[in-house]
Amino acid sequence: MENKIAIFWFRRDLRINDNTGLDAALSGPVPVLPIFIFDPDILKKLPATKDSRVLFIYSEIEKLKHQFEKVGSTLVVYHGKPSDAFRYFTDRYIISAVYANRDYEPYALKRDEEVRNFLNNKSIEFHTFKDHVIFEAGDVLKSDGTPYTVFTPYSRKWKETLIKKDLHLFPSEKKLHRLLPIGPQPLPLLNELGFETFPFSFPSCHPCDDVIERYGDRRDLPGVCGTTRLGIHLRFGTISIREITSRALNLSEVFLNELIWRNYFIQILENFPFVLDKPFKARYQHIPWRNNEEEFKRWCEGETGYPLVDAGMRELNHTGFMHNRVRMVTASFLTKHLLIDWRWGETYFAGKLLDFELASNNGNWQWAAGTGCDAAPYFRVFNPIMQQQKFDPDGLYIRKWVPEAGTLRYVSPIVEHNFARNRAINTFKKALGEII
Repeated sequence: MENKIAIFWFRRDLRINDNTGLDAALSGPVPVLPIFIFDPDILKKLPATKDSRVLFIYSEIEKLKHQFEKVGSTLVVYHGKPSDAFRYFTDRYIISAVYANRDYEPYALKRDEEVRNFLNNKSIEFHTFKDHVIFEAGDVLKSDGTPYTVFTPYSRKWKETLIKKDLHLFPSEKKLHRLLPIGPQPLPLLNELGFETFPFSFPSCHPCDDVIERYGDRRDLPGVCGTTRLGIHLRFGTISIREITSRALNLSEVFLNELIWRNYFIQILENFPFVLDKPFKARYQHIPWRNNEEEFKRWCEGETGYPLVDAGMRELNHTGFMHNRVRMVTASFLTKHLLIDWRWGETYFAGKLLDFELASNNGNWQWAAGTGCDAAPYFRVFNPIMQQQKFDPDGLYIRKWVPEAGTLRYVSPIVEHNFARNRAINTFKKALGEII
């Protein structure tokens, strides 16, 4: 084993504590070199040079690098295709194994298969681990062995399965002495990656217990700080899903259910990858979307004349965040009031959301449009005025993001609600072959 090393490849797990794959690597027989790869195939898909998510990743890998340098090692950051990265590392080190945590998105699966084949050809083992979710696609199944496509029975089985499972936390942070001794390595500059640096404040990955405990009472009120804003940390793994699930079990079943929804949509994408660009329900493939580009532009800019919709879109454009309740209202408005294809909205959110998670974004948009598994029925059309009256009765949220609402400066409604609701229901009925 002399001079051999192992590599741990950080991806969506940017932390040292309770990191399954990192713990396995550090428990092995040889020193471990931690790496991170800035993949140009991912970066080039981002819509702007000022991307707060890249800034977040960059900040987190800087923190990891400093942590490792304190114990005499470092984080080696490579900018290029993963296949080229591993050619680079195999030319410089005698590598016995590569360790990583699994990613379930279609691009990641294809990438990992290419890396696995490359490593196998060099007799290097590639070990991957479950870390991003509590249960993978084959862990929670119906009695006949098929995947769940309705949330409620899935969540029930999920909880039953969890009772039988110890939420074991991995002490990876205590094993950093097993890292390869190596001097500091240069970190590519953001502008070398094609992005700009700019001031931005990210939510903490340590929400207080009070926020989680009161989540069920306050999560639907966009004008108060009633949600955890943990999405970006779960997306990039700066917080352990096992740790936050343990807290939810003790503090809030409502918040636990939100974590289960995340797991549910990930297993839907894994089991039914066609949902990436097609409706889960095949008969919804032929909805005649209007796809009016000017109306879509007004929706994007928060100029629809419906204050709750406009507040949500402006919040998203300004901060990269949108309140959960408002996400449902804005998505329903686009797909039902304006009859614009859910994929247009999904793509827009993907380019803006700090906490963009492919499976959840896809699942929630299909839910709102009525095209997905376990979806809201097509005849459910949110009334944005009633939603505003119910969930922002004092106007705290509206006043913050749409201060001109209620004045002559505010734009007229893009469409009348009752007309839009009836048009949507009749359009869906006709397309689905139902009696009008």
